[in-house]
Amino acid sequence: MENLDGNIDLKIKEISQKLKELRLSRGYTSYETFAFENELNRVQYWRIESGQNITLKTLIKVLEIHQISLGEFFKDL
Repeated sequence: MENLDGNIDLKIKEISQKLKELRLSRGYTSYETFAFENELNRVQYWRIESGQNITLKTLIKVLEIHQISLGEFFKDL
């Protein structure tokens, strides 16, 4: 079970890193600016990019901001 938890934590880190890469690819060097301009809670968005567990609702909202589907987001993960 411990190995499974470690694998899940690794996947969460991969998701958070990919979200950060999406933000950077849109020209936002600051997560704070991205959060503010897209009406996201700044602290919550920082948690997302730092690899904390997030809800599916939050993930879908961020992906909609980036105009990317769930399938497209997860295809390389």
